[in-house]
Parts: sequence; structure tokens; C-alpha cells
Amino acid sequence: MPDPTVLQTSSGSSGSADAPSLVFHVDIFMLAVVAVFVLATLPRAFARLSRSTEWRRGHILRSTRLDYRRPRRPPPLRPPPTPAKESTKTPPEEPQATSSSGHDGITSEESHTYVSHTNLIRRPSTGKAAAKLLPPHVRAWSAMLPPVGNLLRYRLDSGFSLGQALVLGLYSAILVYPVFWKSDPFSDPLRTGFVAMSQIPLVYMLGTKNNLLGMFLALGYEKLNYVHRYAGMMLVLLSNVHAVGYIYEWVFQGKLSMYLKEPAVMWGLVALAAVDTLYLFSTSFWRRKAYNIFFGSHIICFIVFLPAVYSHQPPVLYYVAAAAGAYGLDHILRLLKTRLFYGRIRPIPDLSMTRIEIPELNAGWRAGQHVRIRVLSSAMGWIGWAEVHPFTIASVAKTPEGLVLMCKDVGGWTKKLYEMAKVAGYGSEDGGMSRSVLIMVEGPYGGPGHSVFASYSAAMFVVGGSGITFALSAVQDLVRVDLEGASRVKVIELVWSVQDPSSLTPLLPQFTALLQQSTYTPLRISVHYTRAADTIPSKASLPPGVTLTAGRPRIGKVLDAVIQRTLSYGSGVKASMDITGVIVGVCGPVGLGDEVTQVVSSIDASRRWAVGGIEMHEE
Repeated sequence: MPDPTVLQTSSGSSGSADAPSLVFHVDIFMLAVVAVFVLATLPRAFARLSRSTEWRRGHILRSTRLDYRRPRRPPPLRPPPTPAKESTKTPPEEPQATSSSGHDGITSEESHTYVSHTNLIRRPSTGKAAAKLLPPHVRAWSAMLPPVGNLLRYRLDSGFSLGQALVLGLYSAILVYPVFWKSDPFSDPLRTGFVAMSQIPLVYMLGTKNNLLGMFLALGYEKLNYVHRYAGMMLVLLSNVHAVGYIYEWVFQGKLSMYLKEPAVMWGLVALAAVDTLYLFSTSFWRRKAYNIFFGSHIICFIVFLPAVYSHQPPVLYYVAAAAGAYGLDHILRLLKTRLFYGRIRPIPDLSMTRIEIPELNAGWRAGQHVRIRVLSSAMGWIGWAEVHPFTIASVAKTPEGLVLMCKDVGGWTKKLYEMAKVAGYGSEDGGMSRSVLIMVEGPYGGPGHSVFASYSAAMFVVGGSGITFALSAVQDLVRVDLEGASRVKVIELVWSVQDPSSLTPLLPQFTALLQQSTYTPLRISVHYTRAADTIPSKASLPPGVTLTAGRPRIGKVLDAVIQRTLSYGSGVKASMDITGVIVGVCGPVGLGDEVTQVVSSIDASRRWAVGGIEMHEE
């Protein structure tokens, strides 16, 4: 008797189109749709990559030699001298740098967050020479078409926008066409099976950290994860419809037991069991409560599924090979992106965070990117040493402090890391640590894509809790490029929302340093706390430019003030610059992103056009 799983249409659909050919053409159409999105990103991609420095940033972590210029006293009539000299005890003839062991005159409680960039001396330039240093700016489509951008940003649910819903709706429509065109999914289960198998490469590719789709769209894997989950659900749904259709037909014919003995059918059941198990352990319950089970089941089922599908239906070899290729490419790139260094761990009790410093790893990332780390220590437990966790980089590249991570204690793995840091303690008076740990660092990933923060006229960062790590790296980077004369930014605003006002204390030295260094671009930092506290830092202890306020921030009012200052402020070279818009960066709870989205969309059209558009980046 012929094998029912080979390429033949079932009895109920003898007039239907050839399933493999139809599915192949649908896949070509899907690639064409993706190409349209890629073409839309090209103007900004060309603008960003027109600067040679961008080719070396955001791809591979590396160690580089740091060259310092000796601070020079500016002439009396020049802009103000670098103020950070007055706040440190470093001799004037030596360049100031943050060493791994701390700073002279700074207590260990302060040194773990203190950063200085007085080695960066701005070289004033005017005319064509200054223009060459400035990054080119290309507006995003959302800024060119504000009504469309506001519509696409509209939240249908917490963290889920109308734009995302339209992407999933388009994807669903593309899949519905081959399933129902001249066919019935239950009377022609072969067609449904081929549609399901054609989605295997997409599901596997979007499940990797280094995927071609994300590279072409300049989107991190985390931004495409919602498509991966939805495509996976469609794969599971279509696979089960395919199986149920055949099982129903065999039961109706009374030949179920005979067909189940066929090797191809048995392999098909193995593949079905693998994909159903994968879906079961991918639900939010397992991701939140038992991530290791979710992760382990993903790996095992991914590996079992591909050979089982090929054994079930050899003609799908091309889809299986494409999926295996995407999976293999990802692991090759992960290996190339992995570095092994010793790092110091330091507890920050007021923030319930562990600070990780890797001075030797000091280049290769962009502000806003994150890395995935393993802490190779027995103190992390039998399984904890092998776990991988992502953290946003909290430092700027090419500084003596190197790569810095601030890991919030939220229980489990991060709690073990925090306890290990507390046990290590402080080993010397200058803030050095008595214990270092071996850390495997993989990345960088994510980030702002083709957006260049320094190309905007104003930058506003709204962060909550541990999201301050994103803002710290972004603001440090803006201050640095501004000192080099390579920034269009006129105004920098940082809004940080925390629960406890004491969270401000450990970051005050770093905030002070940033304020002192932002000589040419005004920086304002406003901290808002949402819980009552017995001890609140006094206003006298806050440096000029830092405010501490009870209650939630009024984001709309702050953004309106940023727009007003952007339109009215400008000195020197920046006074003659075109207004290139405002970038609003957000990092924190999902609700914070929803609130900022609503505020950005509510800005009056006339003010939006006057300031050159308002764009939003969610980290």
C-alpha cells in the first residue's frame, strides 16, 4: 500500500494545486514583503555607516589600547576649563582616568560609581571642519509621517502596539492563503503540513540571537521575539491540523493501526510530540517560574524536531537545511562574540545591585546595547554557573573602567551573585575588591539600530529602576562625543523613577561628574521616588542640575520643556545648526513605556514639526 505521507494529494482534493510549488511561491512573496521593510531602513543605514567609526561599534567586543591627551589649560578667553579638575586630587599634569582600584580621595562607597572623562579635551572648531565632525541625521519614517507613527505606536495592550498587531495580521493573511486556496485543511492535510514545514526556517531564525532578518532590519532579537512566538504558535497549530486530518481519515477508513506502523508516520508523530512539548514549556508560566526547564526543553526539542521532520517527509529537506543553517550560523557568531575575562564584583546595597567591572574589555559596543554573561564560579550553584543572563551595559566604550554591568537583585541567580559580592567585601581603602570572578561575556546585542543619538538636537531619557543602566551609557556617550565636537545635541534630559530616594546616593558621584563634563550641552537630571522614606537626601547634598522629587514624573511637562529649550537654546557652532528632532529613550517597566508612548503621541503637530520630529526608542 502506498505511503500516505509522500507527495500526493489526498482523495478529497484531487483538483487542488501542487502543494510544494504553491508554498514555495508564498515563501517568495513573504521574502518580498520583508525586502520592502529592509529598503525602508536603507537611508538611515547609509547615513550611519557613512562614518567609518560606526563599522567598528556594536558588533564585536574587544580590548583596545587607550590613548590619552594631556589636559591643556585653555586660554583665558576660551570656553570654561574642564571643571572636573577641581573635583579631584589628580595632579594637573596627569590625565584623569577611572582606575579599577578606585580614586584618590574618594571613599569606597563612592568609587564604585565614580567616572571621570577629563582626559577628553574638546578641540574647538568652526566652519567646514566642524561640520565634518557632526553625524548625519536622517529622520525616521515615524517622524516624517507623524499621524502614521502615532497610529502604529498606539497600545492595544500593555507592551503590544497596533504596529505589531498589523505585522502579525499580515503574516497570518499570508499563511491563510495557501491553506484555504482551493483546499480544505481537514480534507487536504498534506497542504497544511507543507505550509507548516515552510515556516520552520523562520521560526528557527527568529529564535536565534544572531539572525539575518534582525541584521538587515537593524533590530535586536528581543524586538523580533513577538514574531518568533507567533510564528511558533502557527507552526504548532498547522502541524496539529495536519496530523488530525490524517488520523481522522485513517480512523474513518479503519486503517489507523496499519498506518501507525509505517516508519514515516512514526517519525511524524515524533516531530509532532517534539513541537507540542516545545509549545507547552514555552508558555508564560514556565518562562517565569522555571526558565531553565523552558530553555532546556527548547534546545532538546529543537534538535529532535529537524531530523524527525526530514525522516517523516524527505522532500522538505530544503526547509530543514535552512533552519539548521540559521541555527548553526547563530552558534558560530556566538562563539566569535564570546570573551572570557576576570571581572570584579561589588555590591551596591542602596540599589540592591551587583556591579560587575571588566576593565580589560573596553571597546566594541554602542550605548544601549546589552551582553549575556555566565559567572563561572561554584558559588553560583550546580547549575547557576552555566546559566546565561542578559544585562544592559552601563558604561561607555574606550574608558579605563571598561565594560560595566549593574545587575539588579530580583531573586534566584541574581540573588546568588549579589550574596557572593557581599561576601567578597571591599579589600582595600581605595575601593578595590578582594575577590574577582571569571566571567564569560557574549555580545553585544540590541541597541538603537541605525539611530544615532548624537545626530538629534535633543535627547531625553525616561527610565525606571534598573533601567538607569541604559541612560548612564547613553548620557556618557553623548557627553563624550560632545566634548570631541561631534554632537548636534543641544539639550540632554534624564528622568529616573525609583521607589526609594536612597537609590540616588550611590550614583551621585557619577551624576556630578557627568554634570561637570557637560560644559557645552546642558544636562538636567530629575529623580522621582514613589515610596515614603524615613531618610531623604537633603537638597544641599545635591549638585546643581540634580533634583529629587516625590511622586511620579510628569513626563508630558518635561518633554514640553525639552522641546522649548531645544528651540530656544544654541551657542557657538550649535546656534547655526538645523533642528534635527528629539529622541526619547525609554527603559524600565512595560507600563512606563506605554505612558511615554502616549505622551509622545499627544504632542501638538505644530510643535512636533517645529522641533524636527520626535522619535522614540524603547530598550
